[in-house]
Amino acid sequence: MGKIIAVANQKGGVGKTTTCVNITAGLAYLNKKVLMVDIDPQGNATQGIGVTLNVKDPTVYDCIVNRYDAESTIKHITNPPIDVLPANINLAGADLELVKLDKGRERRLKETLEPLRDKYDFILIDCPPSLGLLNTNALTAADSILIPVQCEYYALEGVTQLLQTIRLVQRLFNRDLRIEGVLLTMFDARTKLSVEVQQEVRRHFKEKTYRTTIPRNIKLSEAPSRGKSIFDYAIRSEGAKAYVALTKEIIDNNKEVAHG
Repeated sequence: MGKIIAVANQKGGVGKTTTCVNITAGLAYLNKKVLMVDIDPQGNATQGIGVTLNVKDPTVYDCIVNRYDAESTIKHITNPPIDVLPANINLAGADLELVKLDKGRERRLKETLEPLRDKYDFILIDCPPSLGLLNTNALTAADSILIPVQCEYYALEGVTQLLQTIRLVQRLFNRDLRIEGVLLTMFDARTKLSVEVQQEVRRHFKEKTYRTTIPRNIKLSEAPSRGKSIFDYAIRSEGAKAYVALTKEIIDNNKEVAHG
């Protein structure tokens, strides 16, 4: 059964989508069967991995709101060799549609993904930068949450709100939800601020903080505009090296869990 990991932080600009796209690609290039689920109405993960949608193409919105068949909605791409459950701006109305439902509105994404779990080793969900019903759906569907944290002032401020949401979801909808890991992004070892934020995050989250940090890297910023993962755009870049190391760390951590 595949593991579902939500990549989430309601604070924008922390490298969430970049991380989701490149972990997905990294896992695929290491021979894992992977599905990426985009539930951000901006659709940045969909575009950033090179998926082009036609006007009439169904998206994750149709799956969540109209119970459209997820398998028929998935897009298959070859570079990287992954499947994508895409999103577009239609998803912006999902919160309003879901709030009208009397019951089960928090479980719509879980119900969408459950039939797909056995087909994949990993399912990664790119969450929107908010704490609405879409994020609640992601955390209800997920086994764990990966939290990117940018190395800047107030880095932990937004994470505190997210942790409160995690505890609420654990209590009401998904008692087995765990923190997969906390990832330091946009790290610059030359600056005192990055070093101090790293120390603070590692002190707070201890072994849940990944050993790998993601550096500030222009190639990581350029890759999405080409519709490519960092491995397909600039394999020799420092950003690619960091995401290779992170992907291997995630795989190793999950091997340890599987073996108790």
